Amino acid sequence: MSGDVPPVFAALYQAIHAPSEADRAHADEVTEDIEAEGETIPDDAELEEDTETPGGFDITKLQENLLEASKGVTNETDKEYKRCDEINFDGTTKPTSQVRDSYNHAQKMRASMTYAFGRLCGLGSLPWHASEVSQRMVGNPSVSETVATYMTSLRRRKVRAGEVATSARAITQETLRKVYDFNHQPEVAEIKEYAAGSRKQMKGPHEWGGGRARRLLHLAYVLAFLCLLRFDEVLKIQMQDIEWVSETCIKLTLPYRKTNQFGGVKPFYLHLLPPHLAHLCPVRALAEWLIVSGITDGYLFRKIVSGDRVSEQNSHMTSDFFLEMFRNNLLDVGINPYPYGTHSFRRGGCQWLYTCCRWGLRRICDWGGWSTELSNLTIVKYLISYVDEPSERREDYMNPNRPPSLKCFSCGRTCHCI
Repeated sequence: MSGDVPPVFAALYQAIHAPSEADRAHADEVTEDIEAEGETIPDDAELEEDTETPGGFDITKLQENLLEASKGVTNETDKEYKRCDEINFDGTTKPTSQVRDSYNHAQKMRASMTYAFGRLCGLGSLPWHASEVSQRMVGNPSVSETVATYMTSLRRRKVRAGEVATSARAITQETLRKVYDFNHQPEVAEIKEYAAGSRKQMKGPHEWGGGRARRLLHLAYVLAFLCLLRFDEVLKIQMQDIEWVSETCIKLTLPYRKTNQFGGVKPFYLHLLPPHLAHLCPVRALAEWLIVSGITDGYLFRKIVSGDRVSEQNSHMTSDFFLEMFRNNLLDVGINPYPYGTHSFRRGGCQWLYTCCRWGLRRICDWGGWSTELSNLTIVKYLISYVDEPSERREDYMNPNRPPSLKCFSCGRTCHCI
């Protein structure tokens, strides 16, 4: 170990400079990590101006922002931010009885700092590097080779320790069809009225939500799946973001997205789909929800209270509340909900557009808001993942008598030659 490294940071040095080839983070993984992290914040000119001038980084502003963000943080919450790794800073191993958080938790912590440095401090998404002009370190410290190397090392150590660091399994149109059919059974789709403040008495495992809750859920499913939206974007949609172009077409324009924080988001034009695709039809889903909810302004997705009533407060549903109902809905149709998360729809929609609709990669990237330069493997990770359900049995790959595939969305054919 270098003598310039303080003993208190021995573990971090060891993680970044692993001695063996098996533990060393490969250069391509580190590069991919840096590109993916930098992609979360666009290179807006107003964020990057003055980053190479002596006054470009305002430490006072950083302290004020972090102080504001940390309001209300309890001691227990503070402990959770320090427990992702199995080793302490000085290289000692934490006892097995000490709870350690997941790799996903570490990713969220890093994403928060990337946002803080990039947006709140105006450092943009350029990787942390030495300026050729002033030799000062400029860019976003969270988007650096050192941090990327550590995160890659942490992920590998988590996997070796038995933690499966994987993405959420992609939802499929067949799963959405099952959920749609179940939710539209007369006894399930019934609108149930409950007095304000009353508590619903559940009589069976499927009575966690009434007709309104299920219509709300399905509209959220469809919009996230077809528009490749993150769920924090879906749940913040307001009525003013939706325009009826015609009786069979709606226009959805988000005020901002993760990669378009200051507007300029391209609109989504969503059309009425044929009857055999009713489970994916956004026009039907929106019409059903507006009829049963009575919402005319404010947030489109509001919390369901007192069993099946829509909250009168203009506040959007939380991701945790949605995820709980989504997983209950999967249990309704006999599907294990554990592998699925709110990101399952964005992944599943991407795969559906590629395999069923025959969209090209550039078209999918333009529709979903990814960079069309295809300079990283983000789009490939959405299309190919071992956690997803296989679309075809391996023994049928070369079988000339294999069953026909699903009907093509574009041409209606079911053969395997396209």
